[in-house]
Amino acid sequence: MYPRDLTYSMPPEWAPHERTLISWPIQASMCYPETYPDVCGGYAELIRAIAEFEPVTVIVNPSDLEKVRAVFADTPAVDLLPIEHNDAWLRDNGPTFVTSADGERAGINWKFNAWGGKYAPWDLDDQVAPQILEHYGIRRFDAPLVMEGGSFHVDGEGTLLTTEECLLNPNRNPELSRAEIEEQLARHLGITRVIWLARGLAGDETDGHVDNAACFAAPGRVILQVCDDPADENYAIAQENLRILEDAVDAAGRKLDLVKLPQPPYAEHEGNRLTLSYLNFYFVNGGIILPVFGGAAEETDRIAVRTLQEIFPDRRIRTVNGMAVIREGGNVHCTTQQMPAARA
Repeated sequence: MYPRDLTYSMPPEWAPHERTLISWPIQASMCYPETYPDVCGGYAELIRAIAEFEPVTVIVNPSDLEKVRAVFADTPAVDLLPIEHNDAWLRDNGPTFVTSADGERAGINWKFNAWGGKYAPWDLDDQVAPQILEHYGIRRFDAPLVMEGGSFHVDGEGTLLTTEECLLNPNRNPELSRAEIEEQLARHLGITRVIWLARGLAGDETDGHVDNAACFAAPGRVILQVCDDPADENYAIAQENLRILEDAVDAAGRKLDLVKLPQPPYAEHEGNRLTLSYLNFYFVNGGIILPVFGGAAEETDRIAVRTLQEIFPDRRIRTVNGMAVIREGGNVHCTTQQMPAARA
């Protein structure tokens, strides 16, 4: 039986969490290994910020255990779970959690192939999700689908948001049609409608993960990162996605209320564009962890903080240095995975 048959569905990210899961970075896997100390500093800042709101479990390679334990010796809300892994993007290689009508949790174990086979080896990463679920005694469903958690968002009421660039890419599931992919998503996540955006942001090595381009703020409400420079590749991308969202209806038949958030100014590292996005924020209990970028982005940083505070007046907007992790290709949302709270 599939999770859907047992009343499981994926709750929205803003639902209450039991904890956040995050993996510690691996120097050998980094595109720019010389930045490892800075990246570790960024992770430490991020983990401490999340720990202000909820417990954090850090997945650590056994060889790094004592070093990382010393980093968080003064942060009691952080615990460590030794599991070998190749890379640190737990949103993508960790489990996706679902809950049943009676509040029981389960985890979806997707197939993982390092974003279409880009970064070998990935054998350890493909085994991270089963080990996490076994550690917590959570039921596991193995999905016959190559998927990454950053490639989709759900609204908790049956709607899933994704991009054609990623899910229909032949380097993921070339044997499956769009309709077959939709059916697998429905079976495992309990959704009934997929809204397909065209592309993700320029420079994104994940082949267009939606968590940089757009996200749900609530059922019926989507935040979209936009660009006002026609010479920027993201201008056409955002305009096309905006048209799609303006015409879309969700699983409940609602037209979407759209909130536009300006992108940060262009930035690069060693000649490669950095995919800067405020939408790579992360919901925590009572708050939002928001990457900001400083320097030339100070004005858009302020707009992002103000806009999110207006959208979420009951949540504390906690900013972190978004430049510390982005050189490895992702940001706050990419590193994290929420474990929903179980209902009694």
